[in-house]
Amino acid sequence: MGFLSASASFVRYRIIDEVPKGIWPRVTDLLQEQCFQDIDQSSEERSFGWVSIDNMLDSNWSEAPVNKGEYLAFALRVDTRRIPPAVFKKHYQIALEESMAKAREQGKKFIGRDQKKELKEQVRLRLMTRTLPVPAVFDVVWNSRTNRVYFASTQAKMRSLFEDHFTQTFKLHLEPLTPFYLALDLAGKEQQNLLTEYEPAILV
Repeated sequence: MGFLSASASFVRYRIIDEVPKGIWPRVTDLLQEQCFQDIDQSSEERSFGWVSIDNMLDSNWSEAPVNKGEYLAFALRVDTRRIPPAVFKKHYQIALEESMAKAREQGKKFIGRDQKKELKEQVRLRLMTRTLPVPAVFDVVWNSRTNRVYFASTQAKMRSLFEDHFTQTFKLHLEPLTPFYLALDLAGKEQQNLLTEYEPAILV
């Protein structure tokens, strides 16, 4: 669920690099350079990129700006095209039987391993062009004053994809805001050694 929903699961990050002041006027341009590219008319398995938080079809931010007061709000859209295993098995069996029939007409008794491998790839590509990708959208909110970033997913794969794409887009690195770093923010860097030396305790 996104941040505009009644409830949301999210991960908090802090930006560990110094954010250059010149980045703020260029945020929309940077997002557009790494925006989502549609794959409906292709056979590609996956596509991902930035879109508007207000409309996942808007990758140019023509309907609403990225800036929301002191926050930047956008979203990571990930479209994935998957062929159900049962569907692939069926169509591969059909293609295999057709190929075997042609082989028998040519006096051959079997189809080689390489031919079967090539046949599987042909079936996969054919089904890919007939399978619509499923879209998923994950909201992102960036507090430009505190440089805290919130990502609306706790899935490990999506988090890794988001972190890499964020760094590629803005040349800034993210670090999950774990309890340790949250305590460090509250206590100050002078308490870092004390926090590092803490050991977990079991309370009964």
